[in-house]
Amino acid sequence: MAVSFSWLHEDPDLLYMGMALEEARFAGEEGEVPVGAVIVHPDRGIVARARNQKESLNDPTAHAEVLAIGQAAEALGDWRLQGATLYSTLEPCPMCAGAILQARVSRVIYGATDPKGGAVESVVELFRPGLFNHNVEWLSGVLEDECGEVLRRFFGKRRRPGDPNP
Repeated sequence: MAVSFSWLHEDPDLLYMGMALEEARFAGEEGEVPVGAVIVHPDRGIVARARNQKESLNDPTAHAEVLAIGQAAEALGDWRLQGATLYSTLEPCPMCAGAILQARVSRVIYGATDPKGGAVESVVELFRPGLFNHNVEWLSGVLEDECGEVLRRFFGKRRRPGDPNP
């Protein structure tokens, strides 16, 4: 029996977050923390798709959001991503939030919050209006359960009995 996902096409935020979630799943299969990102430009459509690659690239800055920003800047021929929306399966960390601000991304939508390292609403609020010279609109909780489940499964497999911090 075929399953229909037509509801995804009714809401572009769900569609693009679904693509970011697909990237996150690929990252998990590759042994990376499963975070995915997609950047959509209003005139050019999808300009970047990325996933965490810290382990495979031996690069602590190879977060999905940072890699996607680089791809988008290259695709657009401009480091300014004004008008673009970045979709991430996890609340951006301080490094990624800083990159988002520097790239002038207009809007960020993410799935799961990060109570240990989130820089939008959880630990610090780097997107608070007026804090920097660029304001970022943001929305959290899009496909939150699905995004959180991918992370829980990944870390559940890595935990050893009696190890509180894998």
